[in-house]
Amino acid sequence: MVNRFDESNFDAEVLQSDLPVFVDFYADWCGPCKMMSPVIDKLAEEYEGRIKVGKVNVDECGDLAQKYGIMSIPNMIFFKNGQPVDRVVGAIPKPAMKDKFEKNI
Repeated sequence: MVNRFDESNFDAEVLQSDLPVFVDFYADWCGPCKMMSPVIDKLAEEYEGRIKVGKVNVDECGDLAQKYGIMSIPNMIFFKNGQPVDRVVGAIPKPAMKDKFEKNI
C-alpha cells in the first residue's frame, strides 16, 4: 500500500516510524514521476511490513519539499529512525530501485 504524506502526518508516519520509510516526492504533471508510479506501487506491495512506502505531492507540500532539498523530481528518500539515509533522483528501472529497497531494509 502506498501512503499519502503531507505536513499533517509526516512526523508521525515518517519520522517516528519503527519501519524504514520510502518517500516519493512527486508532482501530478511530472512525466518521469508518472513512469515511476507503477514501479513504486509494485515495490510497496512486495515490501509491505518491511518498508513503509508513501508519496508527497511537492505542489501541495512545498515546505516539506524545501526542508528536504527537493530541487528536481522524482526525488525519493529513504528514512530510518527519522533521518534521511539514501536518495534516488530521477526515474530508474525497477531492478535498480529494488536494489535500493533491499539496501535500506
